Formats: sequence, structure tokens, C-alpha cells
Amino acid sequence: MNYISLTEHKKSWIFSRADMPISEQDAIAIKPMTETRASMLWKELVSKQVDHPDFFRKGDWAFSIETWQGQGNWENVWDSEQASLPEALVTHLQWQDNTVVYYCNDQRHIIETTWSTFQRCWKNFLFMDDGALLIGKKRNEVVQFLANGSFQWGSKAS
Repeated sequence: MNYISLTEHKKSWIFSRADMPISEQDAIAIKPMTETRASMLWKELVSKQVDHPDFFRKGDWAFSIETWQGQGNWENVWDSEQASLPEALVTHLQWQDNTVVYYCNDQRHIIETTWSTFQRCWKNFLFMDDGALLIGKKRNEVVQFLANGSFQWGSKAS
């Protein structure tokens, strides 16, 4: 088994907030990984050296300054009535709606969903903003969301 139910996720409350409701269809599409599966994916896509974004170091693509091409502020949009992601992210991530994406908080906590689901529920996801990475399956483009309300975008292939 590669997934746990959304209700078993340690922060399941972020997806069941009355003030930020998500559809039943989106809840089904938000699939937290088991720790074993998350660890395997983290080591494959993120880092074989460290277990959390706070500890990236030389040799990790996320540590390399060449990876990051731009930055912006997500918190201003998150606090507004605007439902869509910040425009810079939508422009950078030219993914199809059905692209599988991974929201990587750390080596043990990764959520799989689709790009369209993430776009609808991004404000819920951003309650977990401590350096989380958004990575598309078989895609080079990446985004990192930081707790200070900013984000950076770039490419793993830089």
C-alpha cells in the first residue's frame, strides 16, 4: 500500500476547514503517501542526503542557486479573495491538468495529487509551507513554498 487515507494524515484538518471547503472529488484525489513510499520518492526526486528542506546542502539540486530562476509572494494572494494561484506560478508551471504532482514537506510527508486539484486546493496545502516543494511527475519545473510567505520557482535541470 502506497497511500494512507486523507483522514489519517497528521494535518488532515487543513483539508476539512469550514472556511476553506474542498469538494469530495478533490478530497479523493489528495493522496498522502505512507512513510515508506514518501521516503523512497524523496530519495529519488529530492535528496539522498537530507530528510527536510531546512537541511539541503551541496549536491542537492534544491540547494543550488542555479536551480532557482525567480521568486514571489504567495501570502498576499492567500490572504486575498483571489482563488487562483499567484500568476507567476501559473505562468512558470505550464502543466496539463492531469499532471501528477507531489507536495513534498519532508522525507516522511508527501502528498500526491493532480495539478488541477492542487490549483483548486492550494490554499489548504499552504498551511504546510515550511519549505515544501511542489514537483511534477516527469517534469523539471519546481516550486518551493517558504514560511515567510514567499516562493521560489525554477528547474531541476538548470
